[in-house]
Amino acid sequence: MTLEQLRIFVAVAEREHVTQAAAALNLTQSAVSAAVAALEQRHAVRLFDRVGRRIVLTQTGRLLLDEARAVLARAEQAERLLADLAGLRRGSLRLAASQTVANYWLPQRMQQFRAAYPGIELTLIADNTAEVARRVRDAGVDLGFVEGEIADPSLAVHSIPGDELALVVGPDHPWRHDPPRAAAYLPASAWVLREPGSATRAALETLLAGAGLALGDLASTLELPSNEAVRAAIEAGGGAAILSTLVVQHLLDTGRLIRLPFELPPRRFHILRHRERHLSVAEQRFLDLILI
Repeated sequence: MTLEQLRIFVAVAEREHVTQAAAALNLTQSAVSAAVAALEQRHAVRLFDRVGRRIVLTQTGRLLLDEARAVLARAEQAERLLADLAGLRRGSLRLAASQTVANYWLPQRMQQFRAAYPGIELTLIADNTAEVARRVRDAGVDLGFVEGEIADPSLAVHSIPGDELALVVGPDHPWRHDPPRAAAYLPASAWVLREPGSATRAALETLLAGAGLALGDLASTLELPSNEAVRAAIEAGGGAAILSTLVVQHLLDTGRLIRLPFELPPRRFHILRHRERHLSVAEQRFLDLILI
């Protein structure tokens, strides 16, 4: 049974006339008759009786008519849904981002997308880099945005310009007047770190590794679960930290934190998507906005 056969049956049933139904559907009379006959033969039922020069529905035909109208209505609803999705009049887009991106970089771009496509529902989950990659890999979200490097064969990774990292301390830290000249001097201070899986933590680990050191060589460490918590601890005199300038710029401007003259490489952000998932129209438009 096909949708076309049901459309023909409904047209004939509503008009009780094959010729009129054929004209309304822009089909030949023989094509209409063949479609009705195919339904009857396939299911061994009779849908119409001839009464004089007219045709009328049998009891089976009357029962099928209600069901056929419902099926066609659902098919039309599905067609409208696909048209709306293609035209970005409705739909959804699920995003996940590591904390710096989620809190300081992505919201402005989400608002721009929302203004252009108000019918698309946007949701955002903030997590660390490793968890964002897992969510994309498990198809829990459509797109991921992270600061850390990701090597996962199931993910397509596109890199874009990101942010700057800064070595920051509180105003009373000894390094304010005698900053470290190289990574070998970093263990002299207490440090405040993000949790494992964080890109800013990984940046410090890479820096130390270049000097033959590890986190265990630091004088002491405090581990906290968010950029904001790390920032507050440093402001309170907790030691040193590496943070994005997006996170600390307003505190640097007011002197509540001090950026030390320690060179750190610029950081790139990375867009993640699953290699085997189809890129929807909404996803493509959001990426177009990001990549302008």
